[in-house]
Amino acid sequence: MSPNPSFWRGRRVFLTGHTGFKGGWLATWLLSVGARVTGYALAPGTEPSFFERCDLAWRLGSEIADIRNRARLLAAMEMSRPEVVFHLAAQPLVRRSYEVPALTFETNVIGTVNLLEAVRALSSVRAVVIVTSDKCYQNREWPWAYREEDSLGGRDPYSASKACTEIVAEAYGRSFLQSGCRDVGFATTRAGNVIGGGDWSADRLVPDAIRALQAEIPLVVRNPSSIRPWQHVLEPLAGYLVLAERLYEDGGRFSGAYNFGPGEDGAITTSEIADLAIRLWGSGSWQAAMPREEAPHEARYLRLDAGKARQILGWRPRLNVAQALELTVAWYREAAKADADMFAFSGRQIALYMELTGSE
Repeated sequence: MSPNPSFWRGRRVFLTGHTGFKGGWLATWLLSVGARVTGYALAPGTEPSFFERCDLAWRLGSEIADIRNRARLLAAMEMSRPEVVFHLAAQPLVRRSYEVPALTFETNVIGTVNLLEAVRALSSVRAVVIVTSDKCYQNREWPWAYREEDSLGGRDPYSASKACTEIVAEAYGRSFLQSGCRDVGFATTRAGNVIGGGDWSADRLVPDAIRALQAEIPLVVRNPSSIRPWQHVLEPLAGYLVLAERLYEDGGRFSGAYNFGPGEDGAITTSEIADLAIRLWGSGSWQAAMPREEAPHEARYLRLDAGKARQILGWRPRLNVAQALELTVAWYREAAKADADMFAFSGRQIALYMELTGSE
């Protein structure tokens, strides 16, 4: 099952986090199918950024503001009268959450409360997709893939904030969005480690690799043996779009939590990702980081079971890790050209992905 472009043509969409890596890709996809997109987020957190490189500021209704500002968020949503809401605004980094734990909880938890309060006030909204993280699960470092009914939790502030977000979303959904006269489809989504062009975040393996390769210095890998569910950013975004379509059509049937993870071949070590990135780049090397006793904890093993999304939505991953990294490396190579039109190039990668999914 692939996103249906005709569903999105002319559809009013409110997207938080549109200045971020994942949100920028989703905005680009929605614009490519003719949706009327309003974005709400802080200014891009990196320089450069996908948002800036693709000139998204003038392609959609963009409001630069804080998700913690409830009154301003409500005013922006009232102005746009959205039919579909995607909530991606977040403090998205595990290691940064150790530095700013209060900010992480305020942004990820209270920011979600603010969004859902606005949804409560708007009769136009028919579907809400709240993006959390695969790290919302109580990670027991076991070899089995996590399913939606497994326990939520988190040892670090970021993971704990995402577990809290899941609880908040379910409470609002059951109490207000699917009760009484309301019939708003609502869902939370938990994706694996996403990669793709345009991510310049700190302390993420692929952006770190691109910076090292471009600078012709060794890539430093913190946890070479850690296993993560790697997938191209377009994989979960396709799932989010299909899910939103189903929520709009029948919220009562499709509401709930969904994992969007890669197949078995996508759960590989960080050292394998580093090797593959270097091979695709054509040069470079990596070395393990020196162990530090005071280093913050990071989970070493994490996999997702996306069986629910496959069975209920008909979604499944289409790219293997090598294909995902090939698209990623190609994007960064193109972006290195000063005159490259990265919005158009990103659109071509989306079109290529849609061809692979069999969509007309």
